[in-house]
Amino acid sequence: MSAKATIMMVDDHPLFRKGIRQLIELEDELDIVAEAKNGEEGLTKAKELEPDLILLDLNMQGMDGLDTLRAIRAAGVDSRIIMLTVSDNEADVVNCFRAGADGYLLKDMEPEDILEKIKQVTLGKMAISERLTEILASALRKPVEAADPSASLTSREYEILTRIAQGHSNKVIARDLNISDGTVKVHVKHILKKMGMRSRVEAAVWLVNRKA
Repeated sequence: MSAKATIMMVDDHPLFRKGIRQLIELEDELDIVAEAKNGEEGLTKAKELEPDLILLDLNMQGMDGLDTLRAIRAAGVDSRIIMLTVSDNEADVVNCFRAGADGYLLKDMEPEDILEKIKQVTLGKMAISERLTEILASALRKPVEAADPSASLTSREYEILTRIAQGHSNKVIARDLNISDGTVKVHVKHILKKMGMRSRVEAAVWLVNRKA
């Protein structure tokens, strides 16, 4: 690794990106070399630049962080990757590490703690928010064959699945979550693919029966 660790941020919130940039720029050994506002742009820049470290948001419109992480790894990019998110959902934590993440940090951490964890990852260590350590350890002890079709869904996907089961249309879901119809369609496509189901009705019935 060079004297300065090169870092790229992938996050759809400009204000958050600005805050992290200002935090990192205070450190002589860290250098922000790129920013991306969505998963598609993040994948392109990751393949082009291969920075030492990628800070990746989980819940983004369009291509979410988990799919972006998988695509980056599938493209052969060896950058260290930290998920930096608001989600402390067990499935999100486990799925990200299984997909190749090197760290999982929560956005509500103290800025100094986030910075310290970033430094740890640039040195080859794994970084995880303290309150998630036991969640991860407990989840990874569970049998992998636990047959829950929804286990690989992100928290946003599960939220959309719940609304589908309540009978909401894509348009209503988009309005309630303040995202576009197209984004909802992409999420529904991912939900069905991950759950191995052919229709939203099948997925809705499964969830209703599960909660019965």
